[in-house]
Amino acid sequence: MEFGESMATAGYVVKKLGVMSVANFGAIIGMIYGIIMGFILAINVGSSAAIAGGPMVLGVGSGIMTFCINVILMTIFGFIGGAIAAFIYNFALGGMGGIEVNLEVKQ
Repeated sequence: MEFGESMATAGYVVKKLGVMSVANFGAIIGMIYGIIMGFILAINVGSSAAIAGGPMVLGVGSGIMTFCINVILMTIFGFIGGAIAAFIYNFALGGMGGIEVNLEVKQ
């Protein structure tokens, strides 16, 4: 957008959120978080098992299991958290008028 050019905006109100769509979005965010944190935890658990003097297979196996369990749990918790957040939004703000959003209209 160049200087001096006007921008047309339109105001909309979000009155209701789709519970399943927000839950699916939460699951994806949870999965991404689970992959990042699972990788970090897997390194810590694997190295702890190796430092403790156990066999190398034990360290690698426990690291892989930690990663997999973390990704699965964070995906499930993200889904549940998204569903709860959308339900609370629909219950609390749906009757109060919702959230106003200003969107730019492309020309």
